[in-house]
Order: sequence, then C-alpha cells, then structure tokens
Amino acid sequence: MTTRSFLRSFLGLAVSTSVVAFPAIAGAQEWLKDRRFSEGAGVRAGDFEIHPGVGAEIGYDSNWLLRSYRTGFQNSAPAAPEKGAGMLRITPSISIQTLSAARRKDQGEGGAQPMVELRATAAATYREFFGDSELTKQRNIGANLDVRADIAPRRPFGFSLFGGVSRIPRPNTGADPNQAFDSDNVYGGGEFNIAPGGGTFDMHAGYTLNATFFEKLSGKPFDNIRHEIAVRNRWRFRPRTALFSETSLGFQNYSNPNGAATVLTNSTPLRTRFGVNGLVGPRVAFLGAVGYGASFYALGAKTTQQYDSVIGQAELRFYLTDNPDTSELGKVSLTQSSLTVGYTRDFQNSFLGDVYGVDKGYGTLSYFFGARVLTSATAAVSNLSFKNVFLADGSVAASSFNVVRPEITLYGEYRFSDTIAMNLTANYSQNVTSQSIKYPEGSFDLAWRRAQVFLGGRFFL
Repeated sequence: MTTRSFLRSFLGLAVSTSVVAFPAIAGAQEWLKDRRFSEGAGVRAGDFEIHPGVGAEIGYDSNWLLRSYRTGFQNSAPAAPEKGAGMLRITPSISIQTLSAARRKDQGEGGAQPMVELRATAAATYREFFGDSELTKQRNIGANLDVRADIAPRRPFGFSLFGGVSRIPRPNTGADPNQAFDSDNVYGGGEFNIAPGGGTFDMHAGYTLNATFFEKLSGKPFDNIRHEIAVRNRWRFRPRTALFSETSLGFQNYSNPNGAATVLTNSTPLRTRFGVNGLVGPRVAFLGAVGYGASFYALGAKTTQQYDSVIGQAELRFYLTDNPDTSELGKVSLTQSSLTVGYTRDFQNSFLGDVYGVDKGYGTLSYFFGARVLTSATAAVSNLSFKNVFLADGSVAASSFNVVRPEITLYGEYRFSDTIAMNLTANYSQNVTSQSIKYPEGSFDLAWRRAQVFLGGRFFL
C-alpha cells in the first residue's frame, strides 16, 4: 500500500470511529435497540421463553462512504464525490431467556424469583447495495451476540457474568473493500452485587474486558484491548428515587501503535460522578449527575494531550401516562410513551489528537397508541472538541478544532397483529466543520452529510 493510500484509508477510519460512531449498538435497527419494542409474547420452551424475529427493509443511503460534500479534497469531488445507493437490509434476530417471575405467576405457577436468570440475544444484518460498481462491492454483514447470567438476582448477595461479540462493517472513503475497517469487538466480565437488608442500599463492583480487532491489514495498527474496573453504589431514599455514585478506571493499550499514521498513545481513563435518579412526580423523572473525567495518556511523547474536566448528565423525562412501572406481558404498554430532554458531557478516545470532548444535547419523543402504532423521534446536537492532530513524524496535521454534529432519527411502526408490523425509518446526520487534515500528499476533509430512509416489515414473537 502506498503512503498516500494508507493515509487516505487511515483518515477514513479516523472519521468513522472518532467522529462518527459512539452509539451503544452500532448500526442496530430501531426496533432492536429496546427489547420492549422488539419482542412479542414469545414461545415457551420449558423454563425458557424464546423470541425469534426477522425484518426486511428496502431503502436509500445518500453517503455510505462518508465522503465530503465540499470539493478539492482527497475524499471529495472531483476525485471522490458523494454517491448514493439503494440498499436492502435483512435482519434476523433471536432472544432466549429464563421464564420471568411475572410470566410464571401469569400462568399460575407462582411468582417465586429464580436463583439463576439467563438471557442471550443475537442479531445479524445483511446489506446489499444497488448502484455503480464502487457501491455494489460494499455488501457486508454486521452481527452481535450478547449473553448474561445473573446468579441470585435481587437478593442480598449475588453476581453476574456477561460477554458478547459483534462485527461492525466500516468502509473507507476510497471504496476499496480490501482496505475497509471492519472490526470484531469482543467483551466479557463479571460483577458482584451486594444489597443488604431490604435493598435500600446496594453496591456493584465489577471488571470488563473489551478487545477490538480489525480484519484487514490496513486496520491492524489500531487493534486495542481495554480493561476496566468499576464500582457503583445506590441509596434509595424514596420508593423509586435514589442517590448514586459510580467510578470507573480503564487501561487501554494498542497492540501495534508504531504502525499507525498518527501517534497512538496508551491511556488510563478515569471517570467518577455522583447524582440522583428517580421519579419526582407520577409522570416526571429526573436524572442528574456531575463528576470528573481525565484521560491520563502515557507521558513521554511530545504530542501527548490530555482531557481533564467536569463530566456529567442532566435528563428530564415526562411520561405521557401514569404509572411507568406497569407493563403488559408480551406487549409495549402505553406507559412507554414519553418525552425526554437531556444533556451529557464526557470524553472519548480518538485516533485524531488522542482524545476529544463531547457536549451533547438530545431529545426523544416516543408514543405507542391504539395497541397498533408506535412512533418515535430523536434529535441531538453534539459539539466535539478535538486536540491538535499530529502525524507519526511529529508534524502538525491540524490545530485543535471543533465539529458540530446534528442528527435526527424518525421511526414509525404499524402493527397488523401481535406478530407482524410494517415500519418506516428515516435519519439524517452531518459533520459541520471547515476543518481538514493536511498531510504531505493532500488534504482530507472532515465535513460530510448523510441521509437514510428505509421502508420494511418484520415478524416477531
């Protein structure tokens, strides 16, 4: 691979990971993000219940390759203009879990809490593209598997084991599948839970391992492993309101940082915060937290930069109906209808300038009515604050800069029955910035825009 193509591919990765992606479930369809929406009554198999499903969607993606809408750059017109593509998405999914106490009671078996609760979920999405040859060769499969076991749940002493794996497709702006940044992400860990007395106070202490491995040679320098230990405490002073504190310490290490086009530095990120969470009325809930975050990148390199600031979150949620603790077995109840507004401040590891700060305001409106129609709208605006960007030779590729990222997602679903639904998904996101990354053979622009719209149907149990 030439230096030029390597830098072009690397910057494509930097855009897709540092600037684009920090969702919890990368690329997940809207109905998969909340199991209260994705699952129906299920099928009983002994002490387990099974929820299979499959969805198919046809739609359009205006900029899968995340190319710039400006001109004169390595990743923009005239050399690499934006290209839209038709797309088919097929998503099978399944979840298996131990029979809940509520379901046992509903079926006349008593509501005793089981000693062990198991849950496993799996989903995969196949994407087929329709367009010119640059796009048709982008077909891919994303997938995720999550498994969790809770031993002695909701008892004075217990512990949990969890793990999973996901495959995340990531193209580069050059459209060469052999230089794509598809990654396999593996995680696993355990947690001890202590809730003495009646559960007024509880504590959770655990460990998690996260490992990211890139499948193609172009991404191997960015393979990394992160260990994290965390402690969470909660004190309930009202039936559904609690004070809490949480602290986490991570140890992130790159496997081969010297092979990257920019300086990659190992770090020990620390986050700690305390706050309150709960209902302040029959239809109003509040979450407020404030704390401290620091990146603690390893010292030694003259390019090392740190994040050292306040972190926190404030969220207000209005339930559009009373009694948000009530739900109907196998269905999404009216109590899931809500309006949420909030703000978060945090930081993220970056392939551009070590670290960036995130200030994000967001709002969500969801409503389920008539036992048939589910609608949701989510809007957010993020301000991403990047440090100076250095290439591996120590030269400055960009001085510190900001990226403003608006995004909106609209989702609507009509349920013909308890197992069949039609849905429509539309979303738009954009990087608003005049910043480009300069290197000896050209410049890579960080501005882009992307719109998607999909119409589909799904079957679920």
